Amino acid sequence: QVQLVESGGGLVQTGGSLRLSCAASGRTFDFYAMAWFRQAPGKEREFVAAISWSGGGISYADSVKGRFTISRDNTKNTAFLQMDNLKLEDTAVYYCADRRSTVVMTPRSYDYWGQGTQVTVSS
Repeated sequence: QVQLVESGGGLVQTGGSLRLSCAASGRTFDFYAMAWFRQAPGKEREFVAAISWSGGGISYADSVKGRFTISRDNTKNTAFLQMDNLKLEDTAVYYCADRRSTVVMTPRSYDYWGQGTQVTVSS
């Protein structure tokens, strides 16, 4: 059974940092791109960042460029999202997802999803 499990969310003040992790299990993850999305209350799920299996292909949403960094450790089937200089508008549930192909930004293109982890930024 394929599972993606996020962790690392929490409450942080503006300007602070958090590091999210997404641990994958249940099958080989060779050649799977991994991505982070987020969804705030009353809003649609939106793309945050994605990374190819090799790490050579990375994409970020404009809203997080220069503040967030996506990475992965294929030996541990884990992806990370380092979030720095957090803003109030970063408050959302963050989800990781994967797909056996290239990096894309559309949620419907991803096959498996985690349960999400809450990130709350306060002033």
